[in-house]
Amino acid sequence: MTLDELERYDADAVEYCGDRAVVVGGSVAGLLAARVLADGFDEVLVLERDEVPDEPVQRDGVPQATQIHALLEAGRATIEDCCPGYCESLLAAGGVLLDGARDLRFYDQGGYLADGPRRMPFYAATRPLFEDVLREHVTAGRSVTVQDRTRVTDFLLDDDGDAVVGVERREGTGDAERVPADVVVDATGRASRTPRWLEANGFPAPPVEDVPIDVGYATVAVERPPGGRKTMLAMASAPRTRGEAVFPVEGDRWLVNVHGVAGDHPPADLDGVREFAASLPTDAAATTLSEHEIRGDVHAYRFPSSRRRYYERLDTVPEGLLVVGDALASFNPIYGQGMSVAALEALALHRALAADGTTGLPERFFENAAPVVDHAWEMAVGADAPFAPGNAPVPGRVAAFGRYFDHVMRAAQDDGHLREALMRVIAMQDSPTALVRPRVLRRVAAAEVRNARARRSTTGSALRRLASALGSRFA
Repeated sequence: MTLDELERYDADAVEYCGDRAVVVGGSVAGLLAARVLADGFDEVLVLERDEVPDEPVQRDGVPQATQIHALLEAGRATIEDCCPGYCESLLAAGGVLLDGARDLRFYDQGGYLADGPRRMPFYAATRPLFEDVLREHVTAGRSVTVQDRTRVTDFLLDDDGDAVVGVERREGTGDAERVPADVVVDATGRASRTPRWLEANGFPAPPVEDVPIDVGYATVAVERPPGGRKTMLAMASAPRTRGEAVFPVEGDRWLVNVHGVAGDHPPADLDGVREFAASLPTDAAATTLSEHEIRGDVHAYRFPSSRRRYYERLDTVPEGLLVVGDALASFNPIYGQGMSVAALEALALHRALAADGTTGLPERFFENAAPVVDHAWEMAVGADAPFAPGNAPVPGRVAAFGRYFDHVMRAAQDDGHLREALMRVIAMQDSPTALVRPRVLRRVAAAEVRNARARRSTTGSALRRLASALGSRFA
């Protein structure tokens, strides 16, 4: 489910729900969950294990914070609805507003995509800046409090053992303390312990799907001249296992990223990064590294697999317990959808609260969130399918979407309207079904037929059959 398919945020839609909600984890997903919970609760307490810095710098619990981040349209619109003025504050703090139709040089399938016909704004900044500005907005003038250096050691069950009624927390080296709550949200990320807690307390753990990608990133900041807007992305695309990206961020810097999938990881030292960059399909990363002053160390990050926990498939979930963000599903970060997924999950929570408060909230929320996750999951796993090991659980139709996506990418090198259709799907504005609408399919098929004539191939008719199958899958 995408931005255009969801009912937008309505500040008056949620009635009083209770005294207190607790969010475990102060990530973007946790902060956005806290923001929508604040509409219905007297107090929202965000408990964060790390020390929250006074300025936008990396914290230990976000190892990916040193890598490139972007706020795409679905995330931008939803965060702006919930936190008016967020984007203005982000720009004032140094974030960069870019046009996804023209500023972003997008390389794939052997060439650059054509410029799009209309502006498609998105924002680039470091992850700490996105998070710092969001924290300021979420906690300003509302009932949301962030308590850092606090570990949650347990969820508390009621006497009947069927509802979560709070958490046990430990601040610093102090004693454990019980904190009652009407709702508890797990936003602790990919390493979430909720599945083990459920099993230990007699509940089933959610089914888990892991799709290996074994991607490694190496990112380094370089000096950016004032007004420099160069932005470039070349993702790994089978059979090529290597990719690169160059994005402007605050502090007059570019972040230069090189990455490799299926174990083809870049080195974590500058000389190694330069050598790796020289092997890439364009000279964007290599040239930026050679022509501009280096501004810091190389930061490496590894991402073993996309992982999804299917809470919506459980017959029994304790009342009062929700799971959001990477604790629910985490995707290959190169597609830049993480913050937008978190925002749309917060919107799903908002709608679940508006429907009937806390009564039956977990079941309603997980049902609402599942279609949001479906979109990003099918995009990421479909695109990564060519690199998955032979025994990886990639559904055939998801893999087929990945193949069709490659066809659209090739056709978009000469068609700005196809680029726009692609970017709207990537930005979670439109569903993948948008790529098999007749007008899009005609453009893709025409491009394939033009190319196929030289090969005397029947690619065009095969493409139509594939798109027909995909249309039935995503309908």
